[in-house]
Amino acid sequence: MNSKILVRLILSLVFAYLFTWISFSNQKEFWYFYTFTILFLMSIAYFYTKIKDEVKTLPYIFWGLIYGTLIYAIIAFGYKLIHILPIISASGINHFITKFAPSSISQYVFLFILIAPGEELFWRGYIQQQLKNWFKPFYAVVISSALFSLSLVFSGFWLGVLGAFVVGILFGLLYEWKKSMQLTILAHITMLVLLFIVFPLI
Repeated sequence: MNSKILVRLILSLVFAYLFTWISFSNQKEFWYFYTFTILFLMSIAYFYTKIKDEVKTLPYIFWGLIYGTLIYAIIAFGYKLIHILPIISASGINHFITKFAPSSISQYVFLFILIAPGEELFWRGYIQQQLKNWFKPFYAVVISSALFSLSLVFSGFWLGVLGAFVVGILFGLLYEWKKSMQLTILAHITMLVLLFIVFPLI
Protein backbone atom coordinates (compact mmCIF):
# COMPACT_ATOMS: atom_id res chain seq x y z
CA MET A 1 0.00 0.00 0.00
CA ASN A 2 2.79 2.45 0.93
CA SER A 3 4.53 1.76 -2.39
CA LYS A 4 1.41 2.86 -4.29
CA ILE A 5 1.16 5.98 -2.15
CA LEU A 6 4.84 6.75 -2.78
CA VAL A 7 4.53 6.33 -6.56
CA ARG A 8 1.43 8.52 -6.60
CA LEU A 9 3.21 11.13 -4.47
CA ILE A 10 6.27 11.21 -6.75
CA LEU A 11 4.15 11.47 -9.89
CA SER A 12 2.14 14.31 -8.33
CA LEU A 13 5.36 16.19 -7.58
CA VAL A 14 6.66 15.59 -11.10
CA PHE A 15 3.48 17.08 -12.57
CA ALA A 16 3.61 19.98 -10.09
CA TYR A 17 7.19 20.89 -10.98
CA LEU A 18 6.71 20.34 -14.72
CA PHE A 19 3.63 22.57 -14.94
CA THR A 20 5.19 25.19 -12.66
CA TRP A 21 8.27 25.29 -14.87
CA ILE A 22 6.04 25.81 -17.91
CA SER A 23 4.18 28.58 -16.07
CA PHE A 24 7.29 30.54 -15.11
CA SER A 25 8.75 30.02 -18.60
CA ASN A 26 5.84 31.95 -20.13
CA GLN A 27 5.72 35.29 -18.35
CA LYS A 28 3.02 36.79 -20.57
CA GLU A 29 0.71 33.82 -20.00
CA PHE A 30 1.92 33.04 -16.48
CA TRP A 31 -1.40 33.62 -14.72
CA TYR A 32 -3.31 31.33 -17.08
CA PHE A 33 -0.73 28.54 -17.02
CA TYR A 34 -0.25 28.71 -13.24
CA THR A 35 -3.98 28.83 -12.55
CA PHE A 36 -4.43 25.72 -14.71
CA THR A 37 -1.55 24.08 -12.81
CA ILE A 38 -3.16 24.77 -9.46
CA LEU A 39 -6.56 23.54 -10.62
CA PHE A 40 -4.95 20.28 -11.75
CA LEU A 41 -3.09 19.87 -8.46
CA MET A 42 -6.24 20.73 -6.53
CA SER A 43 -8.07 17.89 -8.27
CA ILE A 44 -5.32 15.49 -7.16
CA ALA A 45 -5.71 16.64 -3.57
CA TYR A 46 -9.49 16.24 -3.64
CA PHE A 47 -9.28 12.79 -5.21
CA TYR A 48 -6.57 11.23 -3.05
CA THR A 49 -6.89 12.71 0.42
CA LYS A 50 -9.44 13.65 3.04
CA ILE A 51 -9.40 17.37 3.74
CA LYS A 52 -9.72 18.20 7.45
CA ASP A 53 -12.05 20.87 8.75
CA GLU A 54 -12.41 20.64 12.51
CA VAL A 55 -12.80 24.33 13.42
CA LYS A 56 -16.18 26.06 13.55
CA THR A 57 -16.92 29.11 11.42
CA LEU A 58 -16.29 32.01 13.84
CA PRO A 59 -13.09 30.60 15.37
CA TYR A 60 -11.61 29.78 11.94
CA ILE A 61 -12.35 33.33 10.71
CA PHE A 62 -10.69 34.79 13.81
CA TRP A 63 -7.61 32.58 13.67
CA GLY A 64 -7.35 32.87 9.90
CA LEU A 65 -7.24 36.67 10.02
CA ILE A 66 -4.81 36.69 12.96
CA TYR A 67 -2.47 34.10 11.51
CA GLY A 68 -2.51 35.63 8.03
CA THR A 69 -1.68 39.04 9.50
CA LEU A 70 1.15 37.53 11.54
CA ILE A 71 2.68 35.86 8.49
CA TYR A 72 2.44 39.12 6.54
CA ALA A 73 4.20 40.90 9.42
CA ILE A 74 7.03 38.34 9.28
CA ILE A 75 7.39 38.85 5.51
CA ALA A 76 7.36 42.65 5.87
CA PHE A 77 9.96 42.48 8.64
CA GLY A 78 12.19 40.28 6.47
CA TYR A 79 11.84 42.73 3.58
CA LYS A 80 12.86 45.65 5.83
CA LEU A 81 15.76 43.62 7.18
CA ILE A 82 17.06 43.00 3.67
CA HIS A 83 17.28 46.76 3.13
CA ILE A 84 19.37 47.07 6.30
CA LEU A 85 21.80 44.22 5.56
CA PRO A 86 24.34 45.30 2.94
CA ILE A 87 25.12 41.73 1.83
CA ILE A 88 21.62 41.12 0.45
CA SER A 89 20.01 43.08 -2.40
CA ALA A 90 16.29 43.75 -2.61
CA SER A 91 16.49 44.15 -6.39
CA GLY A 92 15.62 40.48 -6.93
CA ILE A 93 12.45 40.88 -4.88
CA ASN A 94 11.43 44.02 -6.72
CA HIS A 95 12.16 42.35 -10.08
CA PHE A 96 10.07 39.28 -9.22
CA ILE A 97 7.13 41.35 -7.95
CA THR A 98 7.25 43.54 -11.05
CA LYS A 99 7.19 40.49 -13.34
CA PHE A 100 4.69 38.22 -11.60
CA ALA A 101 2.56 40.24 -9.17
CA PRO A 102 -1.15 40.46 -10.11
CA SER A 103 -1.97 43.56 -12.15
CA SER A 104 -5.58 43.07 -13.24
CA ILE A 105 -8.90 42.16 -11.65
CA SER A 106 -8.90 38.74 -13.31
CA GLN A 107 -5.45 37.97 -11.90
CA TYR A 108 -6.55 38.95 -8.40
CA VAL A 109 -9.59 36.69 -8.80
CA PHE A 110 -7.32 33.82 -9.87
CA LEU A 111 -5.02 34.49 -6.91
CA PHE A 112 -7.63 34.72 -4.16
CA ILE A 113 -10.30 32.31 -5.41
CA LEU A 114 -8.23 29.58 -7.07
CA ILE A 115 -4.48 29.78 -6.49
CA ALA A 116 -4.34 30.38 -2.73
CA PRO A 117 -6.90 27.65 -1.91
CA GLY A 118 -5.34 25.29 -4.46
CA GLU A 119 -1.82 25.67 -3.10
CA GLU A 120 -3.03 24.89 0.41
CA LEU A 121 -5.10 21.92 -0.72
CA PHE A 122 -2.21 20.38 -2.63
CA TRP A 123 0.87 21.18 -0.54
CA ARG A 124 -0.65 21.10 2.96
CA GLY A 125 -3.77 19.01 2.40
CA TYR A 126 -2.22 16.38 0.15
CA ILE A 127 1.60 16.35 0.08
CA GLN A 128 2.04 17.09 3.79
CA GLN A 129 -0.54 14.52 4.83
CA GLN A 130 0.88 11.82 2.55
CA LEU A 131 4.37 12.36 3.96
CA LYS A 132 2.97 11.48 7.39
CA ASN A 133 2.87 7.88 6.18
CA TRP A 134 6.68 7.87 6.64
CA PHE A 135 7.48 10.84 8.89
CA LYS A 136 6.27 12.40 12.11
CA PRO A 137 3.99 15.45 11.58
CA PHE A 138 6.68 18.07 12.23
CA TYR A 139 9.09 16.49 9.73
CA ALA A 140 6.25 16.14 7.23
CA VAL A 141 5.63 19.88 7.58
CA VAL A 142 9.30 20.71 7.01
CA ILE A 143 9.71 18.36 4.03
CA SER A 144 6.48 19.46 2.35
CA SER A 145 7.51 23.10 2.85
CA ALA A 146 10.88 22.38 1.23
CA LEU A 147 9.14 20.69 -1.70
CA PHE A 148 6.74 23.64 -2.00
CA SER A 149 9.59 26.17 -1.98
CA LEU A 150 11.41 24.26 -4.72
CA SER A 151 8.62 25.14 -7.14
CA LEU A 152 9.89 28.73 -7.05
CA VAL A 153 13.32 27.65 -8.29
CA PHE A 154 11.95 27.88 -11.83
CA SER A 155 11.33 31.60 -11.34
CA GLY A 156 15.00 32.24 -10.55
CA PHE A 157 13.87 34.06 -7.40
CA TRP A 158 16.19 32.55 -4.79
CA LEU A 159 15.09 34.69 -1.87
CA GLY A 160 11.56 33.65 -2.75
CA VAL A 161 12.57 30.01 -2.37
CA LEU A 162 13.68 30.72 1.19
CA GLY A 163 10.58 32.82 1.87
CA ALA A 164 8.27 30.12 0.52
CA PHE A 165 9.98 27.57 2.75
CA VAL A 166 9.39 29.67 5.87
CA VAL A 167 5.82 30.53 4.91
CA GLY A 168 5.16 26.90 4.03
CA ILE A 169 6.26 25.81 7.49
CA LEU A 170 3.99 28.40 9.12
CA PHE A 171 0.96 27.30 7.09
CA GLY A 172 1.84 23.65 7.59
CA LEU A 173 2.05 24.05 11.35
CA LEU A 174 -1.25 25.91 11.33
CA TYR A 175 -2.95 23.05 9.49
CA GLU A 176 -1.51 20.47 11.88
CA TRP A 177 -2.48 22.59 14.88
CA LYS A 178 -6.06 23.55 14.00
CA LYS A 179 -6.91 20.71 11.59
CA SER A 180 -8.86 23.12 9.38
CA MET A 181 -8.20 23.66 5.69
CA GLN A 182 -10.67 26.55 5.56
CA LEU A 183 -8.74 28.32 8.31
CA THR A 184 -5.43 27.75 6.53
CA ILE A 185 -6.83 29.02 3.23
CA LEU A 186 -8.27 32.12 4.91
CA ALA A 187 -4.88 32.82 6.53
CA HIS A 188 -3.21 32.50 3.12
CA ILE A 189 -5.72 34.86 1.48
CA THR A 190 -5.38 37.35 4.35
CA MET A 191 -1.60 37.38 3.89
CA LEU A 192 -1.98 37.97 0.13
CA VAL A 193 -4.55 40.77 0.56
CA LEU A 194 -2.18 42.58 2.94
CA LEU A 195 0.83 41.87 0.72
CA PHE A 196 -0.62 42.99 -2.61
CA ILE A 197 -3.47 45.39 -1.79
CA VAL A 198 -3.44 46.87 1.72
CA PHE A 199 0.28 47.23 2.51
CA PRO A 200 2.27 46.28 -0.62
CA LEU A 201 6.03 46.02 -0.13
CA ILE A 202 6.82 48.11 -3.21
